[in-house]
This record gives sequence, structure tokens and C-alpha cells, in this order.
Amino acid sequence: MRSDLFFPQISLIALMVCSVYLDGSKYTQPMSRRTIAIAAVLSMLALGSPLIIANANPLANQHFDQGVEKHLAGNHQGAIDDSTKAIEINPQYADAYRLRGSSKFTLGDNQGAIADFNKAIEINPQDAITYRIRGLAKRWSRDYQGAIADYTKAIELDPQDAYAYEVRGSARESVYDHDGACRDWRKAVDLGLEEPAEWVKIHC
Repeated sequence: MRSDLFFPQISLIALMVCSVYLDGSKYTQPMSRRTIAIAAVLSMLALGSPLIIANANPLANQHFDQGVEKHLAGNHQGAIDDSTKAIEINPQYADAYRLRGSSKFTLGDNQGAIADFNKAIEINPQDAITYRIRGLAKRWSRDYQGAIADYTKAIELDPQDAYAYEVRGSARESVYDHDGACRDWRKAVDLGLEEPAEWVKIHC
């Protein structure tokens, strides 16, 4: 069964909530790499990516689907191996690069993950989700300015994404841009999120 059809009800919320807490800030406890990367993969599958459809090489898709299953089962090296096979068959398979990057991130290879996310963005520069996920790896690497740039690009591509404002606010707080953090959290609240309202009340 196609993996993008197998998880039709999974929301992007998991990814965005995970990404808020990467630096272990005072707002909550940091999420594990595995939790973050699983949320990233599930968020990807929830969309039924048009790139998967456009790049519909059956063998490449088979390896991709196997890689997703292995990633979700905790076999991240197996997921890397399968996504690499998908990329060898179809070098323009952006979702396979994103899957491999998520698996590398889980195993602690931040730079390898970022390189794969860079390639996915090169193939599809209009994909806001990949910018968000790359921002996760950059924040974990404490490249807060790089993370802020990625979240800003995600917002440019999807101005109604409340979660992108929320995570950018947290990244700004990490670099002591208190006013910028408060602006982003207020915008996230305006777009419908509840949790940043508490941060605004306490810290802004």
C-alpha cells in the first residue's frame, strides 16, 4: 500500500509542536530526536505529496515505502538504505531525500540531514514543510539564525501557518530577540493557537 495513502488522517500539528521545543527552553522539556523525526515523516505522508505522484517510478516508490515503514519502526539505518536506493533510481525524488534526512537526523547526523534537506529544497523550492524540517536540524545544531531563516521562508510560502510563527518565536527567544519572539507568538495566537497565549501573558 502506498505510504502517502496509509496515513491520511495524520496532521502537521505533531511536527510543529515538536519543533517548538528543540532547544530545551524553559517552556517545556525537549523532545527526542526520534519523536521529532517520526513527526516529520508522518507530516510528509499526510500530504499525499504531488512529487510522489509526479515521480511515480514503481520501484523507487517501493523502496521509499519500505524506508518509511523502517523509519517508523525505529530501523533508521534501514530507512537510509531504502531511501538511498529510491534516490539512485530517481535522483529527483525530493521526498526520498527528505525521508533520508529525517533518518540521519534521528541518528545524530545533523550535517548529513541538512545536506539531504538542501537537496530536497533544490528539487522543490516551494515546499514549506522541508524548510520547517531543516529548521529542526539547524535548531538542534544551535544554528538559531539558520533556523529562523528557514522558518521565515516557510512563512513566506504559507503565511497562515501558525506553527511556523510559533517555532520562529521560540528560535528568536533563543537568540535573545525577546521582542521578535513576542511578535511571532502573538501572530500564532491570532492564527488560532492557544499555547503561545500563555507565553505572551507570562513573558511579553
